[in-house]
Amino acid sequence: MQFVDKYINACIPFRACIPFRGRSGVVNVYQQISEARQRVSNRRSDAPLVRGNGAVSISRNIPVGEAIMKRTAILGSAAMVLAALSAPAEAQFRPALQESEATARDTAKSQQRIDQLDDQTASLLNDYRANLKQLEAARRYNASLTRNIDAQERQIAQLQEDIVNVEGLQRAMQPLMEDMVTRFGELVNADLPFEIEDRSARAARLEGVLDNPEMSAAQRYRLIVEAYQIENEKGRTIGVNQCTVGDGEAALSGECLQIGRIALIFKTEDDSTMRIWDTAQGGWTDLNRSYLQDVKFALRMAKEQTAPDIFFAPVKPPVAAQ
Repeated sequence: MQFVDKYINACIPFRACIPFRGRSGVVNVYQQISEARQRVSNRRSDAPLVRGNGAVSISRNIPVGEAIMKRTAILGSAAMVLAALSAPAEAQFRPALQESEATARDTAKSQQRIDQLDDQTASLLNDYRANLKQLEAARRYNASLTRNIDAQERQIAQLQEDIVNVEGLQRAMQPLMEDMVTRFGELVNADLPFEIEDRSARAARLEGVLDNPEMSAAQRYRLIVEAYQIENEKGRTIGVNQCTVGDGEAALSGECLQIGRIALIFKTEDDSTMRIWDTAQGGWTDLNRSYLQDVKFALRMAKEQTAPDIFFAPVKPPVAAQ
């Protein structure tokens, strides 16, 4: 019986050597083999045994070679019986094995389909997130355009209002431009006499602009504003030019230093004479020679021969405005 148990345990993993008759069928086979073994043993016990002295005796002992042959015959018979019994079992299990293989193939195909669907889902999710970002950017861009459109609509409304009032503006601009040209000439005459020829010619051209019928109001106004800008720039810079002071034999030639609208100083080349324009007297007066070094330094600055720096300049005390 131990042999039967070992045989069953050894065949269980393969499932092909045990028929549907199970343990009882194997037990019956083993019993038949045991009975055959007993009959062979009985026959051997009846055979004579030759002793060492040549005598023959009957003994139940079996030689070793015959025992090995007996075991080999028994095992071979058992193997033949088991092979015969396992053939029907294999035929019975073949459909189940085929069904199992088909199920495994279907499972592999299903898993492959699941992987494909997972990849498609991830791709669609990434596309959805990208589209959300583009949608947010488009919304913000549209909001910016909406603000620009609102601002442009306000500008259009303002321009339309100006167009309606343009005739009234033109009627008001003409007297304003005439006053500006008149004040410009008065400014040149009352100011320090530097570059007097150029500035007087500019004032004369502005008066001609007002009388030119070929020029529009906008062109006239632009030229007048440009002239005022030039004059305004003169008041914030220093300049130097050649000039002559006096008339006849008393005339002196030299350099005129213009310091904004603060002072206009004359100096000869040999530094022997320095004069300053006196607006109250309307003429030149002698300048104290203590300002000589400052005047010479300012002349070099005006000629861009040295770096800008601080220097002293004579300034008239302020007077009450009229």
